[in-house]
Amino acid sequence: MKIGLFTDTYFPQVSGVATSIKTLKDQLESLNHEVYIFTTTDPNVQETQERIIRMPSVPFISFTDRRIVVRGMYEAYQLAKDLEIDLIHTHTEFGVGLLGKIVAKKLKIPVVHTYHTMYEDYLHYIAKGKVIRPSHVKFLTKMYTNHIDAVICPSKRVSRKLQSYGVEKAMKVIPTGIELDRFVRQDITEQDNQKLRKQLGIATNQVMLLSLSRLSYEKNIQAIIQGMPKVVASLPNVRLVIVGKGPYFDELDALVSTLNLREFVQFVGEVPNDQVAYYYHAADYFVSCSTSETQGLTYTEAMAAGIPIVVEGNEYLDALVSHPCLGVTFKHDEDFAETLMQYIAANNPKNEEILAAKLYEISAECFGKAIEACYEEVIVNYNARLAEKKASPPIEKIKVKLRSIRTPLNRS
Repeated sequence: MKIGLFTDTYFPQVSGVATSIKTLKDQLESLNHEVYIFTTTDPNVQETQERIIRMPSVPFISFTDRRIVVRGMYEAYQLAKDLEIDLIHTHTEFGVGLLGKIVAKKLKIPVVHTYHTMYEDYLHYIAKGKVIRPSHVKFLTKMYTNHIDAVICPSKRVSRKLQSYGVEKAMKVIPTGIELDRFVRQDITEQDNQKLRKQLGIATNQVMLLSLSRLSYEKNIQAIIQGMPKVVASLPNVRLVIVGKGPYFDELDALVSTLNLREFVQFVGEVPNDQVAYYYHAADYFVSCSTSETQGLTYTEAMAAGIPIVVEGNEYLDALVSHPCLGVTFKHDEDFAETLMQYIAANNPKNEEILAAKLYEISAECFGKAIEACYEEVIVNYNARLAEKKASPPIEKIKVKLRSIRTPLNRS
């Protein structure tokens, strides 16, 4: 099968969407499919990459680390036609995603879409939420999903949201898997853990909490920081390490100062991809109060690395954290400190059997096979509809035939 993935964001841009697409590409190729990525240019990419088609783009308004395509779309269509793509999978509702829909229609092939982003959580980036409102998101989402053959949702939370928008297309809930080998690392030793902790100034007898995400308002890192005074009042050996960069750093940094937490909280900035696993392994607990995730790959990455997660729950996370050895969820921001302290005190032992089952569930292999099955089902249904359409006489011919029938009128 030849598959075209259409996306506005891809590596070297760092995001959950880019990671998801890279994982999907790798898994589909391991299943002997040909995968082509149609995406935007990036100033950090200097060389042509095999099977990655980049169209000229510019930074997106109010979200400058993301880009929007400005030209090269016709050339992309011609290339997709020459490659004889069998199916298109879009990963954005904007520029390149719209192009994917157009190409699919022109080539008469099915199109699948993954709804990655809960846009209502990001409206404040555009004119502080005064221009685009939730009602606009609902309308635009319904418009985009018209003529889509199937919608893939990373979690039930997403599918329920789309249903509330009135989207009636077939939906498949398929969580993005992770490359387990990147995080289940036998080569990362206890010596490596202690070396990193020493660099961070964290002693062996101290408890290391890890927050790893983009530093933006919707990630709600401020709720973790606000809960830290209560935590350290009871557990003064707890230390919070915040990994990531983003537009909300200054506000978070100021909050740490305001709450007199310099001794207990530190920012380390963005960490290279090949170093992220070291931070997971060195930590004792992964923490998050984010409410904007459609899924949240960092949660499953932490699980794969073997550290428990203490996170603000939702339908997806409550199901993911299916046993105390994996972690615990809480309902509200203000519950973070108490939940963390109770979980630390419980000292739940690891259960290797439960962890092994969970690892396959969240694996890239499981994810790739589920997407492949979705594609196969979509293609079968699409071809069946085409065959049915060809077998049915065109509407115009039916109308002409009906007009040619003369029924005599009864006259009194």
